[in-house]
Amino acid sequence: MKKEYVILQKELREKILGVYFNANAGHISCSLSCIDILISLLFFEKKKNDIFLLSKGHAAAALYVCLNRLGKISEEKLKTFYKEGTVLTAHPSPLKFKDIPFATGSLGHGFPIGAGIAKAKKLKRDDSNVFVLMSDGETNEGTIWEAAHFSVKHKLDNLIVIIDKNKIQGFGKTKDVLGDTANKKKFDSIGIETFEIDGHNINEINKTIQICKKSKIKSPKIIIADTIKGKGVSYMENNVDWHYWPMNEINYKDAINEIKEKYIA
Repeated sequence: MKKEYVILQKELREKILGVYFNANAGHISCSLSCIDILISLLFFEKKKNDIFLLSKGHAAAALYVCLNRLGKISEEKLKTFYKEGTVLTAHPSPLKFKDIPFATGSLGHGFPIGAGIAKAKKLKRDDSNVFVLMSDGETNEGTIWEAAHFSVKHKLDNLIVIIDKNKIQGFGKTKDVLGDTANKKKFDSIGIETFEIDGHNINEINKTIQICKKSKIKSPKIIIADTIKGKGVSYMENNVDWHYWPMNEINYKDAINEIKEKYIA
């Protein structure tokens, strides 16, 4: 792994933990599962006219810390996360920042919104891309499959959807709720070019996005990124409770120490 990747993985995980601890808020583990995907997209792959949508809105803090690192959200504003009167709400809210174009408080909206934007770009002969980051739990929802069929029908090869497949949703393991619907065979069967990757390997994420961009197949692209919920903090990893729990001071110190030990550039 490149040194700059490891530095970002460490710094942004520490920042995520800090904002959640400061806010005494939950939804920590879902931010840790997708932060490496966000690093790839926002720091290396997204171009000026591309659109990015965070469909898994409960991981808003992961998006905020990236935008902070990119100089688009100030340190002062970041400290207001989850506080009364903040513009950095628990789920991303639009119109406050150019890089957050839509609210995604209800899951399942990112794919259909992204499909609409991608279609509009085609009509305008705009060759930029639309990226959507969604959760595997969202693939339980009907709107996802309507958007998938729409995207195939309209040959939206400018739409790249990455699924953070951490295999846990609000009340249990995804396979035990409605089953594994974030499944390559399902997407392949309806005509979507689909890839499976390690969602914590930034080299692999970048490489796969480049393959998607260069593909000659006229279909939307889906990247199923295998991830670990709570990645980097052992007591949170693969533990459904940390979908909701906030950290106390001991939890926070233990988590920070573990990140410092694991991510050494």
